[in-house]
Amino acid sequence: MTTPAPEIEAEEGRLRRHLGVWALTAIGFSNIVGSGWLFSAMYAAQIAGPAALLAWVAAGILVSLVALVMVELGASRPEGGGTVRWPLYASGRLTGTVIGFSVLLSIGATSAELTAIVQYAGYYLPWLYADDALTGAGVAAAVLLSFVLTALNWFGVRLFGRVNTAVTVVKVAVPVLTVVLLLASGFDGSRLTSPELGGFAPYGYAAVLSALAGGGIVYSLNGFQAPVDFSGEARNPRRTVPLAVLGSIGAALLLYLGLQLAFLGAVPDDALVAGWQGVSFESPFGQLAVALNLGFLAALLYGDAVLSPGGSAFVGVAVDARHTYALAKNRLLPRALMRVHAASGVPRRALLLNLAVIVVFLLPFRGWQEIVSVMGTLYLLLYLSAAVAAEVFRRREPERLSGWVPGLKVIAPVSFVLATLFVYWSGFDDLRLALPLTLIGVPLFVLLWRTDRSTPLWPELRRGAWLVAHLVVLTVLSGLGSFDGLSVMAAPWDTLVVAVWALVVFPVAVRSGVRDGGVSRG
Repeated sequence: MTTPAPEIEAEEGRLRRHLGVWALTAIGFSNIVGSGWLFSAMYAAQIAGPAALLAWVAAGILVSLVALVMVELGASRPEGGGTVRWPLYASGRLTGTVIGFSVLLSIGATSAELTAIVQYAGYYLPWLYADDALTGAGVAAAVLLSFVLTALNWFGVRLFGRVNTAVTVVKVAVPVLTVVLLLASGFDGSRLTSPELGGFAPYGYAAVLSALAGGGIVYSLNGFQAPVDFSGEARNPRRTVPLAVLGSIGAALLLYLGLQLAFLGAVPDDALVAGWQGVSFESPFGQLAVALNLGFLAALLYGDAVLSPGGSAFVGVAVDARHTYALAKNRLLPRALMRVHAASGVPRRALLLNLAVIVVFLLPFRGWQEIVSVMGTLYLLLYLSAAVAAEVFRRREPERLSGWVPGLKVIAPVSFVLATLFVYWSGFDDLRLALPLTLIGVPLFVLLWRTDRSTPLWPELRRGAWLVAHLVVLTVLSGLGSFDGLSVMAAPWDTLVVAVWALVVFPVAVRSGVRDGGVSRG
């Protein structure tokens, strides 16, 4: 039986609309900037040299184009866990189940953040981490931390917003201080164009494109969708959600550009003997700080290596709860998990389920770490399904659009292509596990249909067939491509093939949603 829309609306009504622009922006920023900022500048410099600065600008443009779709949907259709709801509304139950299952699996990514926190803490407390794995005490510390983060989410979104904003201020302060001190103490701008080092683009401007994916630059700016999942708890979401999403991307981009510039100008000459490709540090900014006699900064950097993933995990726990809440609305999980605690306005049952899942993923079962490590890739599927949803809604219900994003007719397919490339650039090592795991959602959909036959099976299968085909073909192309694959297709031609394939799939997906309709009632 389909969950009645009034029941869902009643639960939505219990959410507290306490989050303004600054709180939402802090949520987005904290979700984007984890501990990766400590290494991204070095990896980008190794691939592109000083031209890595252009790669960051390009990544900001690409990510913003994908984000514009989220901006429009979050402003025009605010709802708790909205990113999980839109695929169901636009493309039906098969698509909603497959995307929803991938979101459910991605909860494991939060356990990976907790593992990273304890691993970095092992620098000060060696008994937490040994032989490339958490010790028993390390696992216990990670489990305890998961309880603490859940507790901080337990008492209401206003408390969550205030705590996260405070954490974000500290997260910003350390990298900004790093930029300022490195620019003031050791910056040598001449090496950015030094002929001895090959000039501004020593490996050619094609390396700028390579750095987008291979250097992890484009992924350093992902995670911007978090404010959208809080749109049901935002004050005036038509204004606050777009400003928060775009503002968090802009703030993160400025920070990364500053870090990249500071790194390029502070690398010691003896580290550049083999050129930019030969630059290698175990702790890039920490070692640069020590070399410049900034020992106190090095200590702060190691401390921030614990705090940064901690802030991301804090937001991750909250976002996961909104996703679980939305999956219950989608009927992928029991409806009891849809309940919102009346006094706090928090989906506490969803929080408890997520806590249990995180704890299980933290247990050191053999083979699990490899699986957990790829789960962060799965959230990227939300981006491509959102692009399809935006165009479907534009055609079916244009009067509901917020008007924030003019040119949505062009931006939506561009966003779909870019989101597909983001998935592809993750590399075959991740996708060979992530995409087949996601496709478990297909038999899960059939199983759920057998218990609720409110909609005919074959029309639903036809409606969502585009997503299944897309994931299967992406897996094959990834195996043949240059990103951890067999390199049968060399770069950049493999990226071009994937982009063309995405352009073929997009109109099919949209036509399916417009023709057959999605689900109008939860």
